[in-house]
Amino acid sequence: METLASLLHTSPATAWMAVKVLMAFGLIMGIAPPLTWAERRGSAMIQDRIGPNRAALFGKIRILGLVQALADGVKFFFKEDLVPPHANKRLFWLAPLLAFVPAMLGFAVIPMGRSFLSGGTEYHLSLLDPGNGMGMLFPMAVGAMAVYGILVAAWSSNNKWAILGGMRASAQMVSYEVGLSLAVIAIFMVTGGYDPHEIVKAQQGTFLGVLPNWYVFRQPFGFLVFFVCMFAEANRLPFDFAEGESEIVAGFHIEYGSMKFALIGLAEYGHILGASALITTMYLGGWGIPFVADHGQIPVIVTFLVFLTKVIALCLVFIWVRWTLPRFRYDQLMNLGWKKLLPISMANLLYFAYRMRG
Repeated sequence: METLASLLHTSPATAWMAVKVLMAFGLIMGIAPPLTWAERRGSAMIQDRIGPNRAALFGKIRILGLVQALADGVKFFFKEDLVPPHANKRLFWLAPLLAFVPAMLGFAVIPMGRSFLSGGTEYHLSLLDPGNGMGMLFPMAVGAMAVYGILVAAWSSNNKWAILGGMRASAQMVSYEVGLSLAVIAIFMVTGGYDPHEIVKAQQGTFLGVLPNWYVFRQPFGFLVFFVCMFAEANRLPFDFAEGESEIVAGFHIEYGSMKFALIGLAEYGHILGASALITTMYLGGWGIPFVADHGQIPVIVTFLVFLTKVIALCLVFIWVRWTLPRFRYDQLMNLGWKKLLPISMANLLYFAYRMRG
């Protein structure tokens, strides 16, 4: 780290922060475009179609249709940027940023690998170090702010379909955040805090001698609630009521095009990556390797690759579920959130509270 700092002519702490920022934002911006390709190719495989295979570099290089993501980016950049005449123009421009920024900030406290010592200083692979005092409360709070981007986009468009999508999204997110929060509190209670680094360390070792000591095995009902709620928080099928094409045309972003539409799309995939990172950290052992007792001897790059593998695998699950399950009815959405998931998460919390008391 001191060598890197000398190359950058700055302090080791500043150099390390620059590296972490590049890792966090590079992870999102580097994986989100290929995820759009994976979604298209995955849906084509599930539905027995070909998928994107026409876009090519120099008329020859197609790379299984991966060039389509690059073509889409170029198209969005050069498309005419139209603004509806009766829209609130300031808020109309601000809404994509309100949707995109929370998706990017969700990674701020997620440890993407194990900590290491260099020159007597401990370095952490998370943007915010454990001593900041926020812990896993930060991504919960930032994730809840994503609804403002959807509401502002819907209201500023001055379109009835958009407003219907915004109202659906706000009711949906508020409903599912209750059960999600209770599931997370049970983890905080068992761990003894909300520091993500401690949550990862608490999942090392084995459970019942044959399973990894992950919370997905120790708190299966909490994991079920959290997993389902993450789909609702990310507005993904079967909970994509904010943009239900068969019901409200395109929902809250019906009036958006060009790079503003691209930012809203990137925000959605950013939330998928953030949700996958949260599930990995809290229920799948984070960067930890199953059945390995001493992680101090594992190279840092290996722990980062383990974390990345788990995140990408969960992203593929999000894609798989979208193209497998149909959209629920809205009354089924509310019934599931308030009458099914909320009681389960409350029972899960009370059970572990009783065990901790004993």
